[in-house]
Amino acid sequence: MALTLETVETLYPFVRTEEQEQLKREIREFAQREITPHVMEWDEANEFPLEVVKKLGSMGLLGVIFPVEYGGAGMGYVDYVLAIEELSAVDGSLGITVAAHNSLGTNHIFLAGSEAQRRRYIPLLASGEWLAAWGLTEPGSGSDASGARTTAVKHDDRYVLNGSKTFITNGRYADVVVVMAVTDRSKGAHGLSAFIVEKGTKGFRPGKKENKLGLRASDTSELIFEDCEIPAENLLGVEGEGFIDAMRVLDGGRISIAALALGIARGALDAALKYVKERRQFGKAIAEFQGIQWKLADMATELDAARLLTQRAAVLKDAGRTVTRESSMAKLFASEAAVRICDNAVQLFGGYGFIKDYPVEKFYRDVKLCTIGEGTSEIQRMVIAREILKVSPSRG
Repeated sequence: MALTLETVETLYPFVRTEEQEQLKREIREFAQREITPHVMEWDEANEFPLEVVKKLGSMGLLGVIFPVEYGGAGMGYVDYVLAIEELSAVDGSLGITVAAHNSLGTNHIFLAGSEAQRRRYIPLLASGEWLAAWGLTEPGSGSDASGARTTAVKHDDRYVLNGSKTFITNGRYADVVVVMAVTDRSKGAHGLSAFIVEKGTKGFRPGKKENKLGLRASDTSELIFEDCEIPAENLLGVEGEGFIDAMRVLDGGRISIAALALGIARGALDAALKYVKERRQFGKAIAEFQGIQWKLADMATELDAARLLTQRAAVLKDAGRTVTRESSMAKLFASEAAVRICDNAVQLFGGYGFIKDYPVEKFYRDVKLCTIGEGTSEIQRMVIAREILKVSPSRG
């Protein structure tokens, strides 16, 4: 049967379009040229490669999921997953930088912003001229967003923000931040509102830069608000609906973390495949031993299963479907599978897997964040359980 365009789109993710293959090649070539030579240098120095991030913006990767009318690349989540995986297979730090910018900060403005807010901010963000961050987590409230302490008090035509956010990706380098703050303490999570705060606003500054286990070339910092005054027009969406909008944002964000996990795991598997063909023991390459082959087979199978779950969520997201269940499943499975794959990759390298001269030790350090960021594995299981209890768990 001849493949029509409609058939190809139906079959995806099994068949990529030529445009998607071209995107993959461009990102892979860029990564090999601009990222690979510096991966360990940036990691050791805990250095944020701002110049390279700007170049990713010029490639359209900081506006992948936004319409052309707002300066975006006009692509979708299927293409976005592909891009994040390709970057993360070389350095997850770049993958998570692009993911937080697209899925969280910029996307919250796109989903909940007024037309004026979209027109003002998204072209700057999609082009890479500006970088975005997203502030929900606080020192005392991670999974429990209702425990947020940062407040926004309205005075006439302005809001005054006080509090702090922690573990904020891109926090130190962001030109604009979307911040969740309490506007009505009596309503719990439904008393949270979202606000746009620009870099340089009086009373707003980055705090401590975190010294992390992995993903060290991405920036993770505190954000501090001390009598920070912003115009009332910087309210994003409706007052009191910040938490609701944040959950919509996270549906897409979790797809990007699943893609991040895919990329890191693929990088580790590729390195392991190369190594076992070269490493010789007992007179032959260790790839010839059945025990090694079975380990590789399990790693490859888990990676493909994770990719299919992630691509399913991306396809449904592009179709306009609600993907709360699918994105949580993809994020949960991909992140935990990726941890196992990276663990096995280190094991295949033996003692060399513990040495920084070989790539798998970095993949191993980087991948753990995937089971924590944008909702821990435990939270994903709670979300999935809630969703499947609404309807038959066998629905396709």
